[in-house]
Amino acid sequence: MIELTAAQLAALTHGHLTLTAEPGLVVGLGSIITDSRDAFPGCVYVAKPGESADGHDFISDAVAAGAILVLAEREVSDPMGRAYPAVVVADAVLALGAVAAEAVKMIRAAGELTVIGITGSAGKTTTKDLLANILSRLGPTVAPQGSYNGEVGVPLTVFGADISTRYLIIEMGATGIGHIEYLASLVKPDIGVVLGVGTAHVGGFGSIENTAQAKGELVEALSAGGTAVLNADDARVRAMASRTAARIVYFGTGDRPPGQNQGLVRGVDVTTNNEGQPEFTLQFPAEFSRTVETKANAVDADGTSWPITSGLLGLHHVSNLLAAAAAARAAGAPPAVIAQSLRGQKALSRWRMERTVRRDGVTIINDAYNANPDSMRAALRTLAELGRGSDGTEHRTWAVLGPMLELGPDSIHEHDAIGRVAVRLNISRLVVVGQQARAMHVAAVMEGSWGDESVFVADADAAYDLLCAELRPGDVVLVKSSNGAGLRFLGDRIALPTDGTDEGRTQIQ
Repeated sequence: MIELTAAQLAALTHGHLTLTAEPGLVVGLGSIITDSRDAFPGCVYVAKPGESADGHDFISDAVAAGAILVLAEREVSDPMGRAYPAVVVADAVLALGAVAAEAVKMIRAAGELTVIGITGSAGKTTTKDLLANILSRLGPTVAPQGSYNGEVGVPLTVFGADISTRYLIIEMGATGIGHIEYLASLVKPDIGVVLGVGTAHVGGFGSIENTAQAKGELVEALSAGGTAVLNADDARVRAMASRTAARIVYFGTGDRPPGQNQGLVRGVDVTTNNEGQPEFTLQFPAEFSRTVETKANAVDADGTSWPITSGLLGLHHVSNLLAAAAAARAAGAPPAVIAQSLRGQKALSRWRMERTVRRDGVTIINDAYNANPDSMRAALRTLAELGRGSDGTEHRTWAVLGPMLELGPDSIHEHDAIGRVAVRLNISRLVVVGQQARAMHVAAVMEGSWGDESVFVADADAAYDLLCAELRPGDVVLVKSSNGAGLRFLGDRIALPTDGTDEGRTQIQ
């Protein structure tokens, strides 16, 4: 764990110490927390204003639980009128970023560090998990917990590293122009991975063109000695090649982009098996292999092919698998290590195509951590495939869908389109949850659904009651919505047996 004194923290953040703070107090960056409920003896609590609560109101709780220092935007006094020991700064979030930037500098100065940034409209967390599993076989690797990908999450990820860290993986999310540029300025990535440009958060960006502009800020931040890993199957991502001085490596399932001499990490013969898991042949270009070296070991040219059967669920994960493979190769991982790691690896973060089989034979696919039109379509295609059993039997398929948030003025149109897709894929039952998603139900009815094939319910409790009453053995249920809609918790509820116990519940991934 990297350590700094209270005085050093104040200097880095252009803040000042309260009279009760000891300048020589040594704190570990790994002990920094932003939620008072997570406080423990020896921690540093960051009090930041939020949308629904002000962290300053919980300083007393954090100190009572053992916090020895506070990073705050104003002095707060205890019941006796004494200020709590604190570094007082103008902006707590920007202060976190300044400390994170210094931590990265310290790690680089102490040893060999490779920083990999990952962005895209979908798939960031899965790709991050896949890449971390590969690189951890080569050296100490730090990656975000869950989906730490913003102006608070990125510093917290950095604080988990120390001078022995060899690989630091940073997930970068954004809801506006300039966000990724700021995050990249903190960690100075050596490798930048752009997965795709979709309609996620388009309401915040204003247009898909602005989304592409924002995602491309990652490759603009790379130096000439860095590597940009770009999705060759996404035209907007391919176009980012002109925005970087770094070396380009592509990944995809098609041919190398016309006129480009850069390598393509390619997936061929792509399909899914009877369990809905992707299968393909992973190919590394020989010219890419010859250029990748690390201080630990030189990598020989290796243009051979590697058969991959993934433990993930859904054909759409092929792109994430290829992205992880390309990024790992750029970081110096040998092809054999990459292939061995990808084979059979399941989802590590919760609520991403998480499959659970109940003891009564009902299968629940909980993919409700997030949703946008592209990921909705991909999940529905996977559900349709799973409805066709490996033994030739047909299973009833249920799509339990909530709202896709942050779509701006296109929201009704995009929800309408998803309802029509569900009908065209012949999903057996569509359950639309919440007023914001109602357009899905209306569209399904207009597209040709009839009777009770499509049902609208007001909330998750109503959906739960409906499912408890009507699910039967062999059914396959997809639960999907944006994170803010909370349907992931509905997925957890229906994954339990009807008696509420965990007995007989088998989590596949």
